[in-house]
Amino acid sequence: MTASFAGVTLDRPRIMAIVNVTPDSFSDGGERLDPAQAIDDGLRFVSEGADIVDIGGESTRPGSRPIDADEELQRVLPVVEGLAKRNIVVSIDTRRTAVARACLDAGARIVNDVSALQDDPELMPLVAERAVPVVLMHRAGRSEEKYVVPAYANVVEDVRGFLVERARACEAAGIARERIALDPGLGFGKSVQENVDLVAGAGRLAEAGYPVLIGASRKSFIGRLTGVEEPRRRDPASIWLAVEAARRGAAFVRVHDVAGTRQALAVSRAMR
Repeated sequence: MTASFAGVTLDRPRIMAIVNVTPDSFSDGGERLDPAQAIDDGLRFVSEGADIVDIGGESTRPGSRPIDADEELQRVLPVVEGLAKRNIVVSIDTRRTAVARACLDAGARIVNDVSALQDDPELMPLVAERAVPVVLMHRAGRSEEKYVVPAYANVVEDVRGFLVERARACEAAGIARERIALDPGLGFGKSVQENVDLVAGAGRLAEAGYPVLIGASRKSFIGRLTGVEEPRRRDPASIWLAVEAARRGAAFVRVHDVAGTRQALAVSRAMR
């Protein structure tokens, strides 16, 4: 297993904080359109225990509208610059080469792509050229089909097979194995039970030899499980899922509530 990722030692489960700079994200859309607010929140998350801050400028919620690279860059670049200059490990959540290139130039250290480097054919060569870590996420179908639930023979094995195939394609393109992490893409073309199965199967995904990132935080399947409609009120279940994912082998958890997750992970480690 990889000993570190983007300079973050994987001696314990690590926290990736979500900072969306969008008007329409499902949980926090519109909160951080002011770059100063987004930077302040990123700094607060680091003070609360985040190891990585993930900056996203395009919503992936159902019904969200695609945006172009210029609009995405206007949203994310000031935030990436503001956090990276403070030596924070910044991940840029994008599927576009132009956005990734500008953000890497500004100090981002990780590319986190919901399309597993499929939507933009120039992004894989850029990641290889820059020798930066990448998170490959599973998403069923094209971007506009990301919430259409396909038929899986076995969701854990099917998702694992896809991600391993994408990882091998990355390695063939010159991306070092130790710079690749896998994300099963909870909520992207999966039923409620399949999302639960993927959290439970984090260890099976990790057996492929790449660090696994689980992002369950506040997602709609939690609402369907619990009856809680307001995403912000789903933090207790989100924290529980983060702990369970880490217990089963996830190297990273991607969360909204950093302080609560850090506390829960610390207690979980002590219990073990």
